[in-house]
Amino acid sequence: MQHIEIIVGSQMGSAEYVAEQLKEALQDQGIGVALHEQPVLSDIIHPIWLVVTSTYGAGDYPDNLLSFISELDQQDKLDQIQFAVVGIGDTSYDTFNFAAKNCSQLLVNKGSMQLLANLEIDVLDDALPEDTALAWLPLLLEKLPQSE
Repeated sequence: MQHIEIIVGSQMGSAEYVAEQLKEALQDQGIGVALHEQPVLSDIIHPIWLVVTSTYGAGDYPDNLLSFISELDQQDKLDQIQFAVVGIGDTSYDTFNFAAKNCSQLLVNKGSMQLLANLEIDVLDDALPEDTALAWLPLLLEKLPQSE
């Protein structure tokens, strides 16, 4: 069975809600999912990651993601990881989706393989963030390796 680790960075709850919707949709596809709202690297056992994060303040990571990002930064390499990132932000800020962009760049710098370009959701759009993410999900499913 395919497994995806969903890593959530959420300050106000919107990224958490999107992650929960993605989890349900993935499970409906027969994919095993673990949702990490307080992510710790040693708890994340499967090599396929979906990071769903908002950006907080002046382009910062949400508080619940800070220690996880620090753990990632201390790793020499993470070349066994394949990942995708969903960023949720507000285009009225010049730091739009910086947490998502910085996270994907950190993972690439550590040797991880990005499965597809970041999905950057703008909360100012008419569509609900979870609807945008669910519409994007088939693109991710196409990129998943057939077996682990």
